[in-house]
Amino acid sequence: MKTPYYMIEEQKLRQNLALISDVSHRTDTEWILAFKAFALWKTFPIFREYIHSTTASSLSEARLAFEEFGAKAHTYSPAYKDDEFDEIVSYSSHLTFNSLSQYERFHQRAVGCSLGLRVNPEYSEVGTLLYNPCAPGTRFGVTADKLPEQLPSDIRGFHCHCHCESGADVFERTLQHIEEKFARWFPQLEWINFGGGHLVTRCDYDINLLVNMMQAFHARWPHLKVIFEPGSAFAWQTGPLVAQVVDVVEDKGIRTAILDVSFTCHMPDCLEMPYFPEVRGAEHIDVDETNHISHFSPFNSHLYRLGGNSCLSGDFMGYWQFDHELQIGEEIIFEDMIHYTTVKTNTFNGISHPAICMLRADGMLEVLRQFTYEDYRDRMD
Repeated sequence: MKTPYYMIEEQKLRQNLALISDVSHRTDTEWILAFKAFALWKTFPIFREYIHSTTASSLSEARLAFEEFGAKAHTYSPAYKDDEFDEIVSYSSHLTFNSLSQYERFHQRAVGCSLGLRVNPEYSEVGTLLYNPCAPGTRFGVTADKLPEQLPSDIRGFHCHCHCESGADVFERTLQHIEEKFARWFPQLEWINFGGGHLVTRCDYDINLLVNMMQAFHARWPHLKVIFEPGSAFAWQTGPLVAQVVDVVEDKGIRTAILDVSFTCHMPDCLEMPYFPEVRGAEHIDVDETNHISHFSPFNSHLYRLGGNSCLSGDFMGYWQFDHELQIGEEIIFEDMIHYTTVKTNTFNGISHPAICMLRADGMLEVLRQFTYEDYRDRMD
């Protein structure tokens, strides 16, 4: 297979889906797929074997849910546009408003949807501000002090998103704040959506703690349907991005392997979060660039910074220690590059967009999509 390409592995995807389905049954909660993290619609027939709903945050995502997943979406947007709203409603089973002003403007037109409000408990343990939905000045959700004691009669639920790749222990602490702030309105509701960021498929996630929490929550609020809408959890560790070395350059003792992919185009979360991805067969080395690279002998002979193939100066990450000299044409495999990465790519600089492939359970590699010059050109058509 010609590089670059994303490769989702069917067997690993099914393992995640089976685990989530089991957690859903054990906790008596509904788990739905968030398109913002994963939208490879050609895999939806597999998803439908395990889950029944999805969550959307735009007209295009809501339409994808309806037309490709085959079910209306649980839809939330920071702000709905007048000229899109009616069409969004036609694709949605649940519709959450981000503000009371949006509710007042649109709720009478949301015919057939179960309506909700996004609320902000003013507590989140997400450390990176770019991903913290409860940071000071956030544009997400209504705080408790702004809610009327009697909710509007057509509000059926609360939506609360506070997590990012978090464990059950974080949710346990967050849930205390959610209930302290908003429990007095729970008797008026039919459902509560605890959002995404619950990384239940991570190997160290404490599923038993989650089960116990939800059993206790159901005992306190037996009338409330509970919904989770993670994205990463479904596609966590389900496949890599496969790239290739196209050149090796050196400056001031720093050697950079230039690849046929781009961090800014194809792995933007690495720069935004930021985080260092796992590279197969290599070890990430924390290098102090104030010291000369030659000081890192005997490692420096196989120490490389990895660079993207765009003209952005900062399109690189480093450093990785290999056990051999990298060769032109050698594959570099970035692990766990399916969730979020595949939906956030762009065609900056016209760099070849990675193909999307699936390694089927029977070992066959199926190409789901290859990208061409026309895909780049037609974005500006």
